[in-house]
Amino acid sequence: NGVEAQTKKLFAVSKERGIPIFTFVNKIDHFGRSPFDLMEEIENVLGIRTCPMNWPIGSGKEFKGVYDRGTKEVNMFTAEMNGQKEVNTWNVPIDDPTIDDQIGDYFREKLEEDMELLEGAGSEFDLDEVRAGNLTPVFFGSALTNFGVETFLQHFLKMTESPASRESNLRVI
Repeated sequence: NGVEAQTKKLFAVSKERGIPIFTFVNKIDHFGRSPFDLMEEIENVLGIRTCPMNWPIGSGKEFKGVYDRGTKEVNMFTAEMNGQKEVNTWNVPIDDPTIDDQIGDYFREKLEEDMELLEGAGSEFDLDEVRAGNLTPVFFGSALTNFGVETFLQHFLKMTESPASRESNLRVI
């Protein structure tokens, strides 16, 4: 559905406090707007550049999984119970000869086109820019089915710093 009202409020608070922004685009296993449109809206509405860390392959009932741009693997997705439960996810290297059988020629070609466009026109990942609040790493997944959540959290832990100590205004007697 794009950037929601509560997201705008949270973003304003995070920006005010200097908290880095990490973006999880949810419900990618449902039909909706294109990933490019969603990233453009994030940039226009929230005023922050985006850098997708993974990329969806298909959507809705044709959702195949996400391509991890760092590992160059596809995390495959199989839905059960009309997409209400995640089952049987596995990673396949993009250069594996069986990948075309698993995602199909159309989605393979579409993924290659999308990656070429992102490489040419997208923002490069820069951890300093993330920490400064000028760039948001974007992850695609489905929280309901727990698809992509672990990947998001693993990247989040690698990119963030431990909390800093704070001065207390309490007096110990």
